[in-house]
Amino acid sequence: MVDQIGRVLDGRYRLIAPVGAGASGRVFLADDVRLRRRVAVKILHPSLADDQGFLRRFQAEAQAAAALNHPHVMAVYDWGHDEVPYLVTEYLGGGSLRALLDQGNRLSVSQALLVGLEAARALDYAHRRGFVHRDIKPANLLFGDDARLRIADFGLARALAEAGWTEPSGAVLGTARYASPEQAQGERVDGKADVYGLGLTLIEAVSGTVPFAADTTIATLMARIDKEVDLDESFGPLGPVLTQACHPNPAERPDASALAVSFMACAEGLPRPERLPLAGALEGGKKPLAPEDLTEAVPSTNANGAGPDGEPSELDATIANSVVTVAEPINPDEDDNSGEDVESSELNPSLETDQTTAKKRRRWPLVVLALVLLAGLGTAGGVLAAKRLAEPELYEVDNYVGVNAAAVAGLVETFGWSVEVEEVRETGAEVGVVLRQEPLPLTKLEEGPDSVLTVWVSIGNALVPVPAELEGQSQEEAEAAIVEAGLVVGEITPNFHEDVPAGVVISVEHDPTDDGQLPEESIINLVVSAGPQPRIVPNVAGGSFEAAKGALEALGLSAAEDREASETVPQGQVIGTRPANGAEVARGDEVTVVVSSGMPFVKVPDVRGLSEADATAKLEANGLVIGDRLGPPRREVLTTDPPAGESVRKGTRVTIITRST
Repeated sequence: MVDQIGRVLDGRYRLIAPVGAGASGRVFLADDVRLRRRVAVKILHPSLADDQGFLRRFQAEAQAAAALNHPHVMAVYDWGHDEVPYLVTEYLGGGSLRALLDQGNRLSVSQALLVGLEAARALDYAHRRGFVHRDIKPANLLFGDDARLRIADFGLARALAEAGWTEPSGAVLGTARYASPEQAQGERVDGKADVYGLGLTLIEAVSGTVPFAADTTIATLMARIDKEVDLDESFGPLGPVLTQACHPNPAERPDASALAVSFMACAEGLPRPERLPLAGALEGGKKPLAPEDLTEAVPSTNANGAGPDGEPSELDATIANSVVTVAEPINPDEDDNSGEDVESSELNPSLETDQTTAKKRRRWPLVVLALVLLAGLGTAGGVLAAKRLAEPELYEVDNYVGVNAAAVAGLVETFGWSVEVEEVRETGAEVGVVLRQEPLPLTKLEEGPDSVLTVWVSIGNALVPVPAELEGQSQEEAEAAIVEAGLVVGEITPNFHEDVPAGVVISVEHDPTDDGQLPEESIINLVVSAGPQPRIVPNVAGGSFEAAKGALEALGLSAAEDREASETVPQGQVIGTRPANGAEVARGDEVTVVVSSGMPFVKVPDVRGLSEADATAKLEANGLVIGDRLGPPRREVLTTDPPAGESVRKGTRVTIITRST
């Protein structure tokens, strides 16, 4: 790859440093000499240069991929064919997930969740626009210097799949490691194939191994058909999400949108992720050369300073820039340091706006000097260079719709444009994302702060009125009113209330309103009455019925008396309650108070004709007490007092009367 350094593709993209090589081509850090920005250039495999079918498909896919504008999709700037086809994209200095893993790093569960969430959002955006990536793997997940993920090579996988060429040895196997079962069986694929590849990628990022990977392509592909992944507890709450994402049946697999929701749901149980240990895009973590260290590559010219076709060449602009750099220090209006400032601004387009403004103020006097010095280079070249110095640079406005507004200022910094932000509400739009712009894409603007790019940025869903008087309505009525207003019913919290009937809304909870309005789809939580709080039956045993009745009525309960004989509780005292003390009852329920009626009644047994000893035993067995004996001892019992069959309380004294003869 080193022999390509310094090469200029189509007179515009100067290759600076190798980034890496893959199955489909080689990637370089490059300078876009026209727009003065760093880009990445992917030069595709030389065997593709003669495949006309591929070139047509490549052009169509590159143009379509360039229309994707999302914070987590790598931006495609240009494509071309200079002996070999190439693709120009944004340069991402953080390197790929593949490089990160190859350095021996592993992602924590929290880091993997963050990477997965950003990737799922990008896939959902692309899938909704008809794009299926088909080749999600660690090498296609790239990071900027800010560690924000972008998915690379949208459209390229499809173009390569339809090309009549053979990838280098091992390339197919590398891609097969992340292919879905339906891809392995040659079936038609949709966005859920990308979800499967993302799931395997995240599993590898955490564990270091790819499920189902085998030594051959066929073995790898066949190993995953009808097989589910088996993840251990180290994946935490992320485990079930990845298991479902890698389900062998696409019908059981979530789409990218549902996968993103699942990632967000399990994030609550995980710690905040640490910053990713980015590998860097260049070998050994090297930094790209500063522009002033680069060797200027200039197309060949003829003796008159014109290109081979006789037209003024790029040499004119190069010399004109050199003239400006040399000539500016002699401007009497500037101090001794002005030459250094201008030289820095020519080589570094990211200088502050005030330097750009100062440069413009002294542009016209320099044109005269430039014309003098260019006279020897040919009339055509001199006139063209002077014209370029006199006229302001025009740059095409990119499509910023879908881009996070915080990034727009950095994206247009090279051109020095002013950015004005208008906040708007639009239901369904992601907060902070550009919804509209003025001027429209492809419009040309002059460089400098006088050119204004206005972006309309979402601050959330449209506002809708909060339904009035939800308190006092039944739960069903309140829920219907919330849904009808375009809001969402949130948590329903039951709460006891002594005055509000069960099932009626006590209070409403939601975020602060904007003049009685909330963003559409905002959550409304309801506190609903569960009726009066249950009462606990008190312990009233041992007291009188009146005392027990007073205690129950104080709790909002009513009392009913029931008498029951007791051998242990004196007559008139409370034995207990039904329900028993400690039981929960509703307010207003009746509690039965059981009051002792004294000892229970028994019948005096018939002991006539028995000996005194036998009669005594039988009477005592029935709970009676032997009193006096009337008559001679050791005689048959004639009768008793009380007599046999009479009901008496247990413990009553019984007199035994014996026969006299």
